[in-house]
Amino acid sequence: MPDFHLPPQLAGLHAPELAQTIQLAITPVFLLTAIGAFLSVMTTRLGRAIDRARLLEGQLDDTGADQPSIIAQLAVLDRRIQLANRAVSLSVLAAFTTCVLIGALFIASFAKLPAQLMPLMFVVTIALLLAALASFLLEVRIATRTVRVRAELIMGAPAPPGDLQLPL
Repeated sequence: MPDFHLPPQLAGLHAPELAQTIQLAITPVFLLTAIGAFLSVMTTRLGRAIDRARLLEGQLDDTGADQPSIIAQLAVLDRRIQLANRAVSLSVLAAFTTCVLIGALFIASFAKLPAQLMPLMFVVTIALLLAALASFLLEVRIATRTVRVRAELIMGAPAPPGDLQLPL
């Protein structure tokens, strides 16, 4: 059986210290999980906007279609697709920096890394995530502003369960 020796940097670590190091390095994984859930939502929204745009593009070829209305809808969808794509890209970058941070936290326990590196990576991750959320907010805002139910269709309809009527 081959002899197994720990690297000199790890040789002095005992089980409790190693467990604490692993816990510290794994904590950002929760952030990574949240980013993954956000990515799932954004890719679904992106896919739906793309599918709708393809459907409308097909309607442009139909004779008698209301082309100005379709073109206006396509312009809105194009902007939504841009924002959703930006949110996805920024989220992937945030996930990437989180993974680098996890590795750096683990390596820092037995190697010399600059002390400013970890807080800087965390701040970059949060900044990327904030930018992704801002793009998401704009995309949702555009989506809700462009889809309105005509008042005459819902006049007299009961309020949704649990809805609060707030004065505006």
